[in-house]
Amino acid sequence: MSMIKFGPLLILAGLATAGCATQKYVDQHVGVVQDQVTALQGQAQDTSAKVQQLDTTTQQALMRAEAAGKLAAGKFVYSMVMSDDSAHFPVSGAQLSSEETARLDDFANKLKTDNRNVYLEIQGYTDSTGSSEGNLRLGDERAEAVRRYLSKEGVALNRMSTISYGQDNPVAANNTRAGRAQNRRVVVVVLE
Repeated sequence: MSMIKFGPLLILAGLATAGCATQKYVDQHVGVVQDQVTALQGQAQDTSAKVQQLDTTTQQALMRAEAAGKLAAGKFVYSMVMSDDSAHFPVSGAQLSSEETARLDDFANKLKTDNRNVYLEIQGYTDSTGSSEGNLRLGDERAEAVRRYLSKEGVALNRMSTISYGQDNPVAANNTRAGRAQNRRVVVVVLE
């Protein structure tokens, strides 16, 4: 009889012991899974930050593309060429000379007095000295220098876009000093 009285107690003790073993097993495995979840949350936050940064870059690229689309649809009005003989760009630099800033002041004033809705495509070119990649960068820096200066003079940024052709589309032979000077230029194309 005493076995019958203690039987349910032995069963309960066995279940309690089994429950502890199961709890220990669950704690070990849940801990591993929790670490994996925490690592994935960190990766998700990193990815989100990268997407946000990419989104800003994408928005800027979209604005430039829209400006380029407006330029492409525009009608040519006139252009202004700033070549090395007047711009005096350093051979591998993009600084504007005082002569060129004076020309750009006159140009900005003309744009203001014309009071027309025009768009500007500012094209940067170089001679063939140096690498193609370096020349594309230098052409872009020269075009951007003109864009920044015109912006400072009151020309709206959304009405200007820049493009670098680097050493492509030369207007003179690159085998003479005079030819290379003509090829180092910025062309400002005015479109309606």
